[in-house]
Amino acid sequence: MKKRFPLIAAVLLVLAAAAWIAINRNEGPKPTVVGICQFDQHESLDAATKGFKDALTEKMGDNVTFREQNAQGDHSTCTAIINALVAEDVDLILANSTTALQTAATATTKIPILGTSITGYDTALQLDSADSRENNISGTSDLAPLSEQAAMIQELFPNAENIGLLYCSSELNSQYQADRIQTELGALGYTCRFYTFSDSNDIASVTLTAAANSDVIYIPTDNMAAANAELIGNVCIPAKVPVITAEENTCRICGVATLSIDYYELGYTTGEMAAYILLDGADISEMPIEYPKHFTKKYNAEICQTLGITVPQDYVKLD
Repeated sequence: MKKRFPLIAAVLLVLAAAAWIAINRNEGPKPTVVGICQFDQHESLDAATKGFKDALTEKMGDNVTFREQNAQGDHSTCTAIINALVAEDVDLILANSTTALQTAATATTKIPILGTSITGYDTALQLDSADSRENNISGTSDLAPLSEQAAMIQELFPNAENIGLLYCSSELNSQYQADRIQTELGALGYTCRFYTFSDSNDIASVTLTAAANSDVIYIPTDNMAAANAELIGNVCIPAKVPVITAEENTCRICGVATLSIDYYELGYTTGEMAAYILLDGADISEMPIEYPKHFTKKYNAEICQTLGITVPQDYVKLD
């Protein structure tokens, strides 16, 4: 037994020396690495990313490092970004938009994935229901109540007859919203027609056709439309055709009114979810999809004035 004491003491001295060297070299636990893939560049997605980073930084400080990239609306770039994050084996991925979520879900079933700016997870991932999603996926939805959006159209344009539904055909969540609001508007007596574009090259011609055949145009939360809202406005405003949008940043450019959510707040909620996973060890498979709790009817004063539209007093003017 006495012979063991020098050996034990030596081991303890070696461990103590290693700890001292690590401390003096500023070697501590490696910072958590969070990958962010934002599919496109527009204000709503930008605000969601900022909210996410702010929330997670508040919780984790310098212990979190972000690998943030923007695919600029390009699918192959989005795939490359996600594959690089998976190859690095980051601790968590934020997929900002439907395309980013779909790409991340295909790339990994191991790394936790939080989505934001997603309308419906079951539609985006082509599942039977949101509850049947992969065990490594959760996040937040930007879906505003479609029944209330339809009611807003009726409130503002009770004498309209034809509603054009304008969106990108490759965005599954846009198709979901268009199908749902068609049912809501049909119940209110409106006739709806779909006008879809496949990429930015089609938008002008499709919007011209929609404006020529519609009393009002509705745009869902659609990334392609949001990124090209100025082009849509350049068609619809001179044609005197009002546009109702599902999110406020598109409305700022080409719309008259929107039932709005706060995308910064949406991203912030997603960041809080990330903190629960990374700091508290929460099981992402048991985390329900979070939905917005506050909706505000907002209007674009400049476009309303140009088109001669008066909104009710409970509408808030867009900044």
